[in-house]
Amino acid sequence: MEYRVFGRSGVKVSAVGMGTYYDPVWIVLSRLGILRSRRLKVQALRLGLENGINLIDTAEIYGSEPIVAEAIRGFNRDELFIATKVWPTHLKYNSVIKAARNSARRLGVRYIDLYQVHFPNRRVPITETMRAMEHLVDEGLIRFIGLSNFNLNQVIEAQRALKKYEVVSLQMPYSLIDRRIEADIIPYAKRENLAILCYYPLGHGRLIREFPRDLVEMVSRNHGPRTPAQIALNWIITKHENAFPIPRASNPMHVRENLGAVGWRLSDEEVKAIEERVKARFR
Repeated sequence: MEYRVFGRSGVKVSAVGMGTYYDPVWIVLSRLGILRSRRLKVQALRLGLENGINLIDTAEIYGSEPIVAEAIRGFNRDELFIATKVWPTHLKYNSVIKAARNSARRLGVRYIDLYQVHFPNRRVPITETMRAMEHLVDEGLIRFIGLSNFNLNQVIEAQRALKKYEVVSLQMPYSLIDRRIEADIIPYAKRENLAILCYYPLGHGRLIREFPRDLVEMVSRNHGPRTPAQIALNWIITKHENAFPIPRASNPMHVRENLGAVGWRLSDEEVKAIEERVKARFR
């Protein structure tokens, strides 16, 4: 596994992480205590951990925090980077603190590495939410503060609301077929030294199903056998030193495949060819 510094945190994190958003049905069933394919999901996460992935992303709404807790059992906690999120209905001061404590309990950890605001809530002043986040850092329950699904103006507003600490990361959808954040979020993140957690890096699976065959053959000739998923993840890693794709980890076979996305780099010519062909295919 290769590691890179996670923005302003200064912590080295695996270049590829593991996401634990499964699907809406899973979320509903998890509320009823039904965790479908629990063993397989735990196996997938443990496979990644055993092979050097130390970044796991979850959220209180996902219903997967207990899965993460089971998966990380027996591993050195201080070598892991566990990220979770607070839902927008919990952004008032006391609710943020309560939600963080509940997440830590479900995760079975003393502290959360990265605590992220999942979505902004216009009904709750961001100053109130950030005040709670800073309290959690002071308390030692969280190490770093992150934002998810915030537009640039909202990011700047959240940054200004902090008095003692800084936002270290932004989580946004980003892939070869969804490059919207290249217009503003990515340049801002690079300038401010913020990490970017890229969710849906495989475009909801479309990149795997419809990736141009000739591109797979081109990359495989130059770098050994590669799959569409490996190429799509490596494209993010190659283009952005501060980006961390977090493909869903629900099947050990997929996690093993994702491990092959690191340890090599696409050339500038390959990046250009891939972007041009993918744009033509998915327009």
